[in-house]
Amino acid sequence: MKRLQKLRKSIAEKALDALLISQPENLRYLSGFTGSGWLLISGRNAILVLDFLYVEQAKGESPGFEIMQIKQDLHEWLPGLVSDLGCHKSGFEANLISHDAYQKLAEAIRSKQVNLELVPTTGIAERLRSIKEPEELVFITKAVELADAAFEQSKGMIRPGVTEKEAAWHIEKTLREKGSEGVPFEVIVASGPNSALPHARPTDKTIRSGEPVIIDMGARVGGYCSDLSRTLFLGRPDKTFQKVYDTVLKAQAIAIEGTKSEMTASEADQLARRVIEQAGYGDAFGHGLGHGVGLAVHEYPKLGPRSSDSLADGMVFTAEPGIYLAGQGGVRIEDMVVLENGKARVLTKADRDLSV
Repeated sequence: MKRLQKLRKSIAEKALDALLISQPENLRYLSGFTGSGWLLISGRNAILVLDFLYVEQAKGESPGFEIMQIKQDLHEWLPGLVSDLGCHKSGFEANLISHDAYQKLAEAIRSKQVNLELVPTTGIAERLRSIKEPEELVFITKAVELADAAFEQSKGMIRPGVTEKEAAWHIEKTLREKGSEGVPFEVIVASGPNSALPHARPTDKTIRSGEPVIIDMGARVGGYCSDLSRTLFLGRPDKTFQKVYDTVLKAQAIAIEGTKSEMTASEADQLARRVIEQAGYGDAFGHGLGHGVGLAVHEYPKLGPRSSDSLADGMVFTAEPGIYLAGQGGVRIEDMVVLENGKARVLTKADRDLSV
């Protein structure tokens, strides 16, 4: 209920009477409910609005919450329910409700002559989630440790003659066997020129000697995610690739060492970006330094050159600079850190040895 109190404070600060939650991670964070539905929060009420499929599940997962079973679409029940609670200004998650659903809601409010103003909002619950509680950090740490162990066990699978798809499936299988609740995102194994694609997908390409391989993988424990990237090289890298790798490694180390609480996310990003630019690869680092990780694998804060987020103790995020040379290959090194006592503590333990 402490989380609800924090959310209600945020709702009041925005001069709202209520907030409608529908993002699955927000539902779970605020109520413990892991299914699909709606959560309406007002100053006094916390109502899970669900169809028949999830009612019994919610009774077990969300004790203390009111549960309302529905059969109708959103526009048929929301105006009346909010009005019955005495609320006249309700926020909703703007990125979760389609234009069509909003239009139907607005029409229902007009036709029923309900005194209700709908206010689009973004990031209210997500910003609360960005500061991790101790029990959340326990799950995140376990997910990090699981991914570390799966990487070490699977590294031997990265050898000439194995396809990217075969290696990716082996990693996923290992993650699941070690206890991961599925995988938070599709495992990436990208070799040779494919490693120059930051979000490559495993293909039928055969891994060969003399080329880099990027592995991007994660685990999920207790609903919480981890995210890990390593770059390997089959054989002995040439001087150019070794320079690229050393540059990324240095950029990451300087960023982790220099990132502090109360720093802006863009300032943290600049720590790594400056190193890569000075090495002559600025144009080849096309994404941000990192992103928050929790119930979702990508959440607040966003660490990038244009980010307006501020960093604070309790935040967990990735540090993942990269250099990608089209047609040749790429390097990405990704670890997870938590901000504690004003500085970043690295959670990831997987080794960073380049050569296989």
